[in-house]
Order: sequence, then C-alpha cells, then structure tokens
Amino acid sequence: MWRDHLTEIIVFSVLFLLVSAMGFVAARWRRPTDMAHLDEWGLGGRSFGGWITWFLVGGDLYTAYTFVAVPALMFGAGAAGFFAVPYTIVVYPLVFLVLIRLWSVSHRHGFVTPADFVRTRFDSPVLALLIAITGIVATMPYIALQLVGIEAVLKTMGVTGESTLARHLPIIIAFAILAAYTYQSGLRAPALIAFVKDSLIYVVILVTVIYLPYKLGGWGDIFDAADAKFQASPNPNDGILLNGNNQLQYVTLAFGSALALFLYPHSITGVLASRNRDVIKRNMSALPAYSLLLGLIALLGYMAIAAEVKPLPGASAGSVDNNTIVPLLFDKQFPDWFAGVAYAAIGIGALVPAAIMSIAAANLFTRNIYKEYLKRDASPAQEANVSKITSLVVKVGAVACIVFLDPQFSIDLQLIGGVIILQTLPAVALGLYTRWFHRTALIAGWVAGMGLGMWMLYQVASPTKKHFGGSAFPLEKFGFDTPKTIYVGIVAVLVNLAVAALLTLILRATRVSEGVDGTTPDDYFADEGDPRVTPGVERDADSAREPVA
Repeated sequence: MWRDHLTEIIVFSVLFLLVSAMGFVAARWRRPTDMAHLDEWGLGGRSFGGWITWFLVGGDLYTAYTFVAVPALMFGAGAAGFFAVPYTIVVYPLVFLVLIRLWSVSHRHGFVTPADFVRTRFDSPVLALLIAITGIVATMPYIALQLVGIEAVLKTMGVTGESTLARHLPIIIAFAILAAYTYQSGLRAPALIAFVKDSLIYVVILVTVIYLPYKLGGWGDIFDAADAKFQASPNPNDGILLNGNNQLQYVTLAFGSALALFLYPHSITGVLASRNRDVIKRNMSALPAYSLLLGLIALLGYMAIAAEVKPLPGASAGSVDNNTIVPLLFDKQFPDWFAGVAYAAIGIGALVPAAIMSIAAANLFTRNIYKEYLKRDASPAQEANVSKITSLVVKVGAVACIVFLDPQFSIDLQLIGGVIILQTLPAVALGLYTRWFHRTALIAGWVAGMGLGMWMLYQVASPTKKHFGGSAFPLEKFGFDTPKTIYVGIVAVLVNLAVAALLTLILRATRVSEGVDGTTPDDYFADEGDPRVTPGVERDADSAREPVA
C-alpha cells in the first residue's frame, strides 16, 4: 500500500518537482541568442565546457535502466552482468580518437547529426537516410527503457493501480512534465538537471557500498550468499565466476557494446554540444570515473541476494520483476527518507537520458528526413520547431511502448537496438578516418549486416519467447558442436564490413561513380574559432578527394 511509503513518496515527489522546475528555468540559463535554431535548442549553442559536458555525457550514458538493470542481471545471472563494467572501460580509448574528429568536422560544417556527416562525406542521401532511420529506431526502445526504471520505483512505493491507466498514470504525468520543459529549454534542460542527478547517484551509491556491507556482515558474507544461490541454480551458466560456456558471449558482448555506445545519436549529441576539442579530450579521460561507479552499482545485485530481497511479481502470470530488487533493497535496508532520496536518484536518472535521446531522435528526423525530403528550403526556425514537435511525438511513442507492451519486450528491444546501431559503424566511425569504402558498398554492407542480425535475433529464444529473446546467439545454429553463444552484433557488423570491403573492390575496378567528398583533411582538425564552411558553397572536387591524413 502507498500509505506505508508516504515519507518515501513525499521525498521522491519534492526532488522530482525540484528538477522539473530546473528544467523550465534552463531556458534562461546561459542565455542563447536565439532558441529558434537547432544549434541552440538541440545542441545548447555548442558552448558547453568541461564540467557541463562531463555531467551531461555521463548522465546520458549512465541511465535509470543502468541503475536497476545491471544489478538485476547480477542478481539473476551473476558474473555475466559485469560485462557492463569492462565495456565502459574499453570504450573511452576507442572513441577518444574518433569523437574529436567528428566534433571538428561537425563544427566546421555545422553538422547536427551523424547522418549530416555521412551525407556530406559520401555524397549519398540514401546512405544518410539509412543512418538516420537506424539511429531513430535504435533510440526509441532506449527511451522506453528509462520508464522501466521509474516504473520499478513506483511499483516499490505502491503507486500502482489495477487498471492499465491507473498503473501507468504516474509515468504519463512524469513524461508530460519532461516533454514540456524539453520543448521549452532543449538540451539545456538535461544539461542543468544532470548536475543534480549525478550528485544524487554518487551520494546514494557511496553511502550504500559503505553502509550495507557493514550491515550485512561484510563483503565475504555477501559473496558467499551470492555463490550459494548460484550453486543451487538450475542454470549452469549462472555463478559469481564465468564458466567456459559464457566467456565468448561475455567478451563479444562487452566489445560490441563498447563499439555501439558512442554510435547512438544521443551520445553524439552530448559530444557535439562541447565548446572545443580540449573539452572532449578531458572528458574522455575523466569519464571512466563513472565506470568505477558502475562497478559499485553492479554489486547491489549481490547485496540484494545477501539481504534476501524477493522481487515483486512481473507483468505475466508466475513471473517476477528483477528490476525491482534495487528499490526493494533500499526500502528494506534504509530509513524511509533515504530510500526516498535513492528513488529520486533513479527517477531523475531517467529524465536526463530520456530528454537527450528524444532531442537526438528529433534532430535526425528534422535534418535528414524533413529537410532532405520534405522541405529543402526550411529555415532554421522551421527546423527548430519541427524538432521540438518531433521530440514530443518520440516521448509519446516511448510511453506507448510501456503502456501497451510487456516491459520485458522493451528490454529485449534494447538488446536489438545495440545490434541495429552497430551497423552504422562503417559509415560513421570508419568514415571519419577513410573514404576508401564506396558509398554503394556501404549501403549493401548495411543491408547485409542488418538482415543477418535480424535473422540471428529471430532465432534466439528465451524462457518466455520463441523469437527475439535476447542477443546471445547459439553457435550450434551455425553448425558448431558447442553450447557456447556469441553476441549477435559482432557477427552482423563483421559481415557488414566484409560485404562493404568486397563490393568496394568490385565497384572501384568497374569505375562506378563514388560521388564527391564534401570534406577536406583540415576539417578533421578544426577547433573553436576556426572559420566555418558556408552552407551551399561547393568545394573544389580535386581537393575534396584528397585522402584524410
């Protein structure tokens, strides 16, 4: 009953309303010259410094879903859930060299989305359209998953009802407020709120990892309790250590997730909002601090086992909702007021990434679909207005996913989203270093990788589904005599690259037109204050074809 959680509800509501007010105030923060422009509304004026960018990008990547799902995976499967820790360590050296080039070329040309870059780099509106659609499709379930985190908190506090409307009304209200201040303030809203969100999460986690081990008898007892649970599990892959059957899946999932993380449009949006190259360099060096936090968050799953937390019932009959174990752990082990603070950290942790994701998806639609195919002469004010409206539509779609679909289905869609966004790697990430790939070959590679990825995902079953039950593909379906599995995304993107490379050789041999590269080598090293390229002014074709150093 909600009356038993009245203190938690009050603390949660006060903090939630506080950050909502900050979201509306953000329109006046760092006063823009003109909010009726995508550079201002969608990228915060491209003016964010080191601290703002650190909180914004960190708040973008470490979401409410991370807060509840990583411990839930540790609670349910053990060591396999730790894949999230190494991949967030691996990713920063990988993207360090890529993102500064993307920022520079975007700064020089005024690019707002990765599809803008692909359109100019490869002279292919079709390839740019595929990149834009891929980004939007991969982002939608990610937004919906932020609702899963809020829903787990509301369920724990008893703020639910029997009917569909009563059960989801608090989430609908929360996202209506989010939609209102995002519409008004754009990227400035999540940038300002991220300070509060990350500070709350750091406080909650540090208090938890110091206090709970003391209360539960120490780390030795916590790991012993987790080990005892997994020893009794009927699933041989569960355990506090990886076994031979799941090591390949662990490695490929961690590496594939690292490659995918900064291909997501919302990750790129946070980076493009930075003031200069040095801001990005400092942030890529400092963001691994969040990986330490993530490792501590993951251990909450083992603490929940030691505390004998029992997850609440799931949406389907006989199932349980492991996403509720962290809120239940706070409810059981801490005073009501601190549990309310922890719930607010999770709830606010959903608002920041959901806002950035909806802005990123809206920018993709506006720049690469609306302006490219519907209204080529759209003014900056019209672009900003369309992007604002699209961001509202995106949020409505995310809420609909939760209201009308089983949340577990949305979680599976997020796994599929990683496979999908990886197919943009050849055109976006590799395209920043080389134009060797032919534009037609990149399209063919995308089709091959996406097709194989969807086929593989269709073959993956789970205890509740015959198809699309996860991203761990059984190698025995490829004819191997082994129970091992592999991450679908890695296989799909390797096939994508192989097809693109082979077809490039064929197309170059037959001298099929490659189009004109609209960028030049020095574009990839441009910095704050360097002159911008005037839109509509054509580059010299010979200099544009020079290879990028």
